[in-house]
Amino acid sequence: QVQLVESGGGLVEPGGSLRLSCTASGNILRINVMGWYRQAPGKERELVAQITSAENSKYVDSVKGRFTISRDDAKNTVYLQMNSLKPEDTAIYYCNAIIEVPTAPLPYNYWGQGTQVTVFS
Repeated sequence: QVQLVESGGGLVEPGGSLRLSCTASGNILRINVMGWYRQAPGKERELVAQITSAENSKYVDSVKGRFTISRDDAKNTVYLQMNSLKPEDTAIYYCNAIIEVPTAPLPYNYWGQGTQVTVFS
């Protein structure tokens, strides 16, 4: 069984920084795409940033230039460095990964439990 465990959320003032981490564990053959989504109260979940196994990345327009996604495949971990945080970044942030496992013929989409990020003014 595969699990994604996030850490690094918290409370921060506008202009501050946080670094989110997400580590995958279990019987993993290969991790393909890793990413971060977020969901604010009353809004739909949106993709924030995504990184492929070739380390190609993409970002939602609202975070470009402020957030950086990276991954460490030796640790099965993806990071999201968030700088210049704004109140509108407040949301629950979810880790996502498409993972190949020995017991399934196709990669499966896994989710973390979410971590709260609150930017207060």
